[in-house]
Amino acid sequence: MGRPLSSGSWGRLAFAGAARTAVADWRFEALPEADEGDSLLARGWGRSYGDVCINSGASHLDTTRLDRFIAFDAQTGILRCEAGLTLAQILEVVVPRGWFVPVLPGTRFVTLGGAIGNDVHGKNHRHAGSFGCHVRSLTLLRSDGERYRCDSEHNAELFAATIGGLGLTGLVLDAEIQLLAIDSAHVECEDLLFSSVADFARLYEESSDWTYTVSWIDCSARGGSVGRGIFSRARHAAGGDRDPGNSAPRLAVPFTPPVSLVNRFTVDVFNRAYYTAGRRRGGVRREHFQRFFFPLDGIDGMNRIYGRNGFYQYQCVVPFGGGVAAVEELLRRIAASGEASFLAVLKAFGERASPGLLSFPRPGWTLALDFPNRGAKTLQLLASFDAVVRDAGGAVYPAKDARMPADMFAGGYPQLERFRPQVDPAFSSAFWRRVQA
Repeated sequence: MGRPLSSGSWGRLAFAGAARTAVADWRFEALPEADEGDSLLARGWGRSYGDVCINSGASHLDTTRLDRFIAFDAQTGILRCEAGLTLAQILEVVVPRGWFVPVLPGTRFVTLGGAIGNDVHGKNHRHAGSFGCHVRSLTLLRSDGERYRCDSEHNAELFAATIGGLGLTGLVLDAEIQLLAIDSAHVECEDLLFSSVADFARLYEESSDWTYTVSWIDCSARGGSVGRGIFSRARHAAGGDRDPGNSAPRLAVPFTPPVSLVNRFTVDVFNRAYYTAGRRRGGVRREHFQRFFFPLDGIDGMNRIYGRNGFYQYQCVVPFGGGVAAVEELLRRIAASGEASFLAVLKAFGERASPGLLSFPRPGWTLALDFPNRGAKTLQLLASFDAVVRDAGGAVYPAKDARMPADMFAGGYPQLERFRPQVDPAFSSAFWRRVQA
C-alpha cells in the first residue's frame, strides 16, 4: 500500500512544517489546548499538492489512526467509518460485497476526511457530482469541546461549510456515505484519439451513456497539433469477480534526483510514444478498476521525479460558454513557454451541484497540469494562466494550489463570506493564512 507523508505535501515544495503533532484516534475526546498564536489542522496522508494540508509553524492533528469501520449495511450500501481510513482501505472491504466508492480522485491513498474537506471529484461528475453529494452525515469535533452531528437538516450550515471546507471547520471524526452498487471489479473502457479541444468536447457530448470520461492532453504538441489527446471513457462491467486487487505499488522511485527528470525533452518523448500507443488501441476492452482509476498509484514516490525543488500542480475550471477557447489559450501558452507538463488532464464537470460552500466543481471544463518548480519562470507562467481563467469566469482548485493570490481565491468562490463564520477559531492552515492577505 502507499504511505502517509510525515511532513510536507505531495508537490514537495519548500513549506515549513508543523511545529507540533497530536495523534487523533478512537479514544480522542477533546482537541488539545492551543497555545497563544498556535492553531490546529487535521492531516491525513498529506496527498494535497500545495499548502492546504500544512499548518506551518503550528499544530497538526494526525488522523491516520482514526481508521475503524463503524457500520456497513450490505443491502443498502450505507457505510459509516472513521475519517482517517483511506479510500483504498474502504475499497478493499466494500468491493467484494458488490459496492464501490461513488466518486474517486486520481489516487486511492487519500483519507475519507481529506475527500470530504477537499470535496474531491472524479471522472464521473456528469453523473455523480462531487464526493460531497454522497456524504449523508458526519461528526465534527470543534474547539468548543462539542461534537456536532451534521447533515442536511441538523447543523446544516456547518455541514455545508465542512464539505469542501479545507479542514477549517474542525476535526471530522467519522462520516456516513452512500456507496455505489456494482456487479464486478472490472470496467469496460475505450480510448479515442482527438485532434483539438473542440473535438474533445464533441466526444464528451457523444459519451453521455458512459459513466466515466477523462482525457489526456499532449502538452508538448505545437502548431496545428495543439490540443490533441486521447479521450478515455468507461463504465462498470457486468459479471466477473469482485477481487479488489492489490493496492501495493508495483514500482518505486527510490531517491530524489538533484534536478527534475521532467523537462521539455523527456515529456516530448513520452507524449509522442503515449499518443502513438493510443493510436494502436482500438475497441472496447475490459480491465480491472484499479488500472483505469489509479494508473500512477502503481509507482511509489512518483512525485520524486520532479527533483528536489518539487513541482506545482495547477487545476482550473472554466464555464462551458467560452471555455473551449480558454483551454485552447492555456495550451498555447504552455507550448510557447518551453515549459513541460508531464500530467495534463482535461475533463468536464456536469450540472449536479455540491452541498459544499467552497466546492471547486461547477459546470464547465477542468484542466489539470503540473510543472517542475523552476522558480520565477514557473510562477510567471501560472500567473498568466490566472489571467485567462479569471477572464473566463473560472476558478482554481485549492487542494492543488500553492500560490493562488487572495483576490483569485475570493473571485472564484462566491460563497466565501457565508463560509467564514463557520471556520473554527482554533483551526487554520498555511493556505488559509495566505489567501487572507
